Amino acid sequence: MNFNALTPELIVAFEAIVGPAHVLTAQRAEATATADAYADYGRDHTEDLHFAPDVVLRPADADEISRIMRLCHEHRIPVTPRGAGTGLSGGALPLHHGVVLSTERLNKIIQIDERNLQATVEPGVVNEAFQNAVKEVGLFYPPDPASKGSCFLGGNLAHSSGGPKAVKYGTTRDYVLNLQVVLPTGEIIWTAANTLKNSTGYNLTQLMVGSEGTLGIITKVVFRLLPFPQHNILMLVPFRQVAQAAEAVSAVFRAGIIPSGMEFMEREAIAWSSDYLKIPLTLPEDIQAHLLIELDGQDLDQLYKEAEQVYGVLEHYDVGEILLADTAGQKDDLWKIRRNIGNSVRYNSVYKEEDTVVPRAELPTLLKGVKEIGARYGFKTVCYGHAGDGNLHVNIIRGDLDDEMWNVGLRQPISEIFELCVKLGGTISGEHGIGLVQKGYIGIALKEANLNLMRGIKGVFDPNGILNPGKIF
Repeated sequence: MNFNALTPELIVAFEAIVGPAHVLTAQRAEATATADAYADYGRDHTEDLHFAPDVVLRPADADEISRIMRLCHEHRIPVTPRGAGTGLSGGALPLHHGVVLSTERLNKIIQIDERNLQATVEPGVVNEAFQNAVKEVGLFYPPDPASKGSCFLGGNLAHSSGGPKAVKYGTTRDYVLNLQVVLPTGEIIWTAANTLKNSTGYNLTQLMVGSEGTLGIITKVVFRLLPFPQHNILMLVPFRQVAQAAEAVSAVFRAGIIPSGMEFMEREAIAWSSDYLKIPLTLPEDIQAHLLIELDGQDLDQLYKEAEQVYGVLEHYDVGEILLADTAGQKDDLWKIRRNIGNSVRYNSVYKEEDTVVPRAELPTLLKGVKEIGARYGFKTVCYGHAGDGNLHVNIIRGDLDDEMWNVGLRQPISEIFELCVKLGGTISGEHGIGLVQKGYIGIALKEANLNLMRGIKGVFDPNGILNPGKIF
């Protein structure tokens, strides 16, 4: 890719668009003792990678973004859109330096339409803040990534993020009706209409969701919402055999139950997280894995009947004492433990996280294969994830691995893990995206014909290839 360097004249032009206070450079950061904060714009939660931007721009609206993109398109300056920086695939890293375009100032909930069960928001709104705002009027936005307390909705859209409730309610893409998008050439478009049905041309909305910031910059989104479920039941189920925990997932669904959460945690995952949070949790020596199972709905009596059915399924497995959370505080603690596993792994070791996904009934085979591959190549894994979706997060722990093995040698076993996923009918990412770190493996999941179609779409949207270059392909 042939890009041009930023010039002083372009910096001045950017200042005229967003204001000098919202144009950040390394030199200005040094002069104002904000170098660490500036450096954060060059990293996310992907391993320990860092790429320094030439400039960070913090626009306030679609018009300012449009003017920035027109300049960058004309001068062939690479632009990396950025939300909260919580991604795990390197999607927000400025690989080619240039401009990091932060959406942090586009942080307004514009409207909550209670009559139509819709909301219009900007991409810099934090997921949990949006959930809480709609909950106040009795509505429900289900997608809830582990980082919901800090991640932006724009990043969720970029990866079609899921979270625990995806098993019952679907992922981010299932709630998007319409998007305002600034194209790489500067044009501003709406992708659809604010309707539940739309058969008017190609579905540009769904094309944008999951495109990882490579096709356009989302500046407004219209979400559909649901009535808020008034009740829930949460149980923590300990298993003496890891394989049985994985097998029980499909059995619960075959019994006719659709949980609102079905999370798998092997022993080390739950132990590390409870220690990290300092939340006491009894873990008998013979327990090797847990399922965290949540049921939700409007009728508490019906939920208790469903819970009895779940207990009936679990009787066929070698389980320990099931913990039924009986207070809101206990439920919160269990969910905190689950949601902080990634943080606890990061606290304990440098790691690589692979976002594998297979049909849920194939989860036992995937889990067994991951452990066998790790044993053959001499590395340790800590596994957890959204078991109800067949989405297993495989954390490869660096431990004593030397630089050669960590940086080069792991490519082969990771390829074998992904090949196993595809063989089982799955793919190489369920919700984290391809970004930078998985692009070398995408050919395992997709044929060249598929990739050529995607490259063609990218070329139509972004003829100069300036938007989030070096990602996916």
